[in-house]
Amino acid sequence: MPHAEATPDSPTLAPAPGGARIVRLSVRVPETDPSAFIHAMAGSPRGFWGRGDRWIAWGEAVLDFSLGPEVGGSRFAYFRTLLGEQFGGTLEAWKAVRPADRPRLLGGFSFLDDGPRNGVWAGFPRARFVLPRFTLERQGRGVRLVAQGAPDEVKALTDRLKELRSRLMGLRHRGKGIPGDPRSLPFGDAEGSDGWHGSVTRFLEEVEAGRITKAVLARARDVELPAPARVSRVLRFLRHENRMAHVFLFEPDPQRVLFGAAPEILVELREGRFEATAVAGSIARGGDDAQDRELAASLLASRKDREEHRLTSEEMTEVLTPLLDRMQAEGAPHVLTLARIQHLETVIRGEIRAGEDVLSLAEALHPTPAVCGRPREAALNLIAEREGFDRGWYAGPVGWVDAAGDGDFVPALRSAVGGGRHWRLFAGAGIVPGSDPDAEWAETALKFEPALRALAAGMDE
Repeated sequence: MPHAEATPDSPTLAPAPGGARIVRLSVRVPETDPSAFIHAMAGSPRGFWGRGDRWIAWGEAVLDFSLGPEVGGSRFAYFRTLLGEQFGGTLEAWKAVRPADRPRLLGGFSFLDDGPRNGVWAGFPRARFVLPRFTLERQGRGVRLVAQGAPDEVKALTDRLKELRSRLMGLRHRGKGIPGDPRSLPFGDAEGSDGWHGSVTRFLEEVEAGRITKAVLARARDVELPAPARVSRVLRFLRHENRMAHVFLFEPDPQRVLFGAAPEILVELREGRFEATAVAGSIARGGDDAQDRELAASLLASRKDREEHRLTSEEMTEVLTPLLDRMQAEGAPHVLTLARIQHLETVIRGEIRAGEDVLSLAEALHPTPAVCGRPREAALNLIAEREGFDRGWYAGPVGWVDAAGDGDFVPALRSAVGGGRHWRLFAGAGIVPGSDPDAEWAETALKFEPALRALAAGMDE
C-alpha cells in the first residue's frame, strides 16, 4: 500500500559553544519497531539503547572514537576531555543547549581500566563510542527518524533520510511478529561445575578470613548455534521478554556484537537530577503470580540476600554522599520482578554538585559491589585469580553521554558477545557468608537465560 511522503523538519544547527557544529534533520514516523531499523542498518555500525517505551536505535557513524592501551590515564576522564575538544565549549556551556540538539555518543567501557586482552573482544577496546549518522528515537510521544552530520551535508542527509523512511515503512508493513518463544534451547548442556565449586570455596575462605565481605564470581559460556543469529531478531525478542530491564546492543563493526538486558542503573543523569539503583540478591520466578509473590516474600526474608544487598546499597551511598546534594535512598529494598528472575532493589536519587557529570559519577561508582565485591581492590584481585577468562566489557558501563555531560549507563549484564553462530555468554553471582556453590551455580544458569533465549529466537529459520 503506498504511503505518504514526509518532508523532514527544517535542519537544526546546534549552537555549539565555540566548536564544530552538528546539523540535525528529523521527521516523524508512524510507530515503528526499532528492530526494523536495526535490520535496515545491517553491514554498518549500529546499536540500540532503551527500556520499555523510551529508546534509541542507531546506525552508521559520523564519528567513531576508540580508546586503546596506548593512551594512559582514566578512560572516563579521556572521554570527558574528548567531548570538549570535539564539540567545543565546556560541559556547562552545553547545558544551555536544548537536550534534543546536543551531540550524543553511544558506546561503553571495559570492566577493567586496562581493557580486554583476547580475541573474543576484538572491536571492544578500553572504551569506544559512536556519534551516529541516523537514529530512530522514541522519547515520550511518537517516534522520530533523525539524520545528523556536518552543515555542508544537508542535501545528502535530506535525501538519505527520505530514502530510509521509505525503506522503514516497507519493513514495518511486512507484519513481522515476535520470534517464537524458544521452549527448548538447542545448545546442549553447560560445562561441569567442578571448577565453580572450588572457586566458590576459595571466595568463602577469603570471607571467613575477613579479607573480603563479598566478591562476585562470574562464568563464561561459549555457545555455537545451529544457525546464525540475526541481530534484529535477537533485539526484537530481547525487548519483548525484558521490558523491565535496560536493553542494549552495540555492533561497532560487522559481526562484532555485544548485547544484553541489565536490571540495574549505574548512573542516570538529566539536567542535574541523578538516579541509580542498587540491585543484589536474587531468586527465581514462579509458575504463576501466587508463586511469584511467595518467592518474593522468601527473598525479602533471606538473611543472606539482604546482607548481599546491604553491602551494595551501602557502598553506593557512601561513594555518592560527597558527590550529590539532597541524596535520598530508600530505607528498605523492594523486589524487582524480571522475566526469569527476581532481585532486591533500592533506588537512590539526588542532585549533582558543581563539577560532576555522568562520566565522573560512573567512574566513582564503577565497579559496584553488585558486579565486583567489597573491598573493591581485594575483590578484583580474587576475581583475577579465579575466573580464568577475560571479562572484557562484561559488567562494564554501557550507555550514552551527551555534550553537556548528561547520560545513562548500566553495567553490561545478562550479556553475550560474538556474531553469527559463535557467542560467549556471561553471568555472575555474589559470594557472601551463607553462599552455597550449587545454589550460586543455579543462579548463574538463570542469568544466562535472557541471552540464550534471545539467541535461540534470533536464529535464521
